Amino acid sequence: MKSVRLLLDKIASKLMLFLTLSCGFIVFLMVFGLYCKSKPILFAKPLAELIFSSSWRPFKGEFGFFPFIIGTLWVTGVAVIIAVPFCILTSIYLSEYAPKGIREFSKPLIDLLAGIPSVVYGVWGVLVIVPLIKDYIAPYFGTFSTGYSLLAAGIILAIMIFPVIIHVSLEVVRTVPNEMREASLSLGATKWQTIKHTVMRKAMPGVIAAIVLGVSRAFGETMAVLMVAGNVAKVPSTLFDPVYPLPALIANNYGEMMSIPLYDSALLLGSLILLVVVLFFNVISRMILVRVERSVE
Repeated sequence: MKSVRLLLDKIASKLMLFLTLSCGFIVFLMVFGLYCKSKPILFAKPLAELIFSSSWRPFKGEFGFFPFIIGTLWVTGVAVIIAVPFCILTSIYLSEYAPKGIREFSKPLIDLLAGIPSVVYGVWGVLVIVPLIKDYIAPYFGTFSTGYSLLAAGIILAIMIFPVIIHVSLEVVRTVPNEMREASLSLGATKWQTIKHTVMRKAMPGVIAAIVLGVSRAFGETMAVLMVAGNVAKVPSTLFDPVYPLPALIANNYGEMMSIPLYDSALLLGSLILLVVVLFFNVISRMILVRVERSVE
């Protein structure tokens, strides 16, 4: 009987190892598949030309991804700049200041934001954010904008990543031992000094991990951004200019006009570039996280 249990335990262990490796292997399988489909355009044109060219004219055989890459980075950057202060301060308030009733009431509402379909965010952005930018924010800065802009996409994307960053940051901050708070307060530190120098220092690796999760969500978001970004293939010079992120390009055009030579391959190359950029930023973020953890220790 004991040998049977040991055998079953070994089988279960090997099965879980196989499933774990399979999940990781899917990423490499996706990269390989996209690369195979992208080979026609990679053989036809230099990679540097494809990445750094700003000319997107499929009918003329010109496929420059630079405006789409920059648009993706700008939209994600604006969203993170808007979201991070709100999310960190919200998680600090809910963890350290808010009464239990407010905390229990707020958490389901924050989680509900994560379950709202992206198209609903897009419609809300078209009805509220776009007119707000067109009629009030852009004129305030002395410029004209249709409202469909980098700023609109950044605001919508920031709201969409709120629940991810807040939820993870809140759980991380609440895992900091109360003994550390009590020790800081006993030495004469104020509550805010305790939070700033003790709690957040201890929780910083987890907070960075939460931000990384939010950035990963922001990079791949398509529908809501597509609806408010303006979708003009040029590098934006201000927050009020339209942008055309890579996910929107793929969603708008894949399956259409596939009779154009290399068009299908170009869009799949765009998918490969998007995947590589996401992997790159996740690796860089992980390296930063490791350094932060070592410095805290």
